[in-house]
Amino acid sequence: MDLINLINQKGVKMGSYKGINGLITAFMEVINGFDDYRKGKKVAFAGSVGVCTPFVELLAYGVRKKGLDMVFIPGADLEKTKMMRLVEDVGYQVTEDNGDAQGSDIIVILGGLAIPSSKKTVEDIKNLINRINPDAKIIGIGFMGIFEKEGWIEDIGFDVVIDSTIDPVRVITVSK
Repeated sequence: MDLINLINQKGVKMGSYKGINGLITAFMEVINGFDDYRKGKKVAFAGSVGVCTPFVELLAYGVRKKGLDMVFIPGADLEKTKMMRLVEDVGYQVTEDNGDAQGSDIIVILGGLAIPSSKKTVEDIKNLINRINPDAKIIGIGFMGIFEKEGWIEDIGFDVVIDSTIDPVRVITVSK
């Protein structure tokens, strides 16, 4: 089932935002929209190594004032979980320090994991979620409809999916 039909069938509300700030705003609004949101909740981001990392750091920075504990699970490998922390005058950063995703209240799955070259399957991600906290809120954040294209929308059991479009990408050459 495509995203539009799923939204219509389930009566899901859908907002519209623009640009990177819009992505961050959408994420903040989703976090704020969870009924049981409170300071001290734990958020686990799972994404592809390198490609998803800067997006995780941007999203974490957007909710920095919420009092959330945040970790990053590179490549959806729970044993490689890293802590995240706010670095003054820099932003949120994934650190080298080992982190613990167990019991996270919110699990954010980034679209890089759905790209076929990541070799992650729906079952891999469902197992990851079950190992962390089967009762967690699940947020999908991707680009260009990747979750829809790969059939992950219904199979993962997302509570919310935030999908952005980066199209076109323009390159402007300036002569000197």
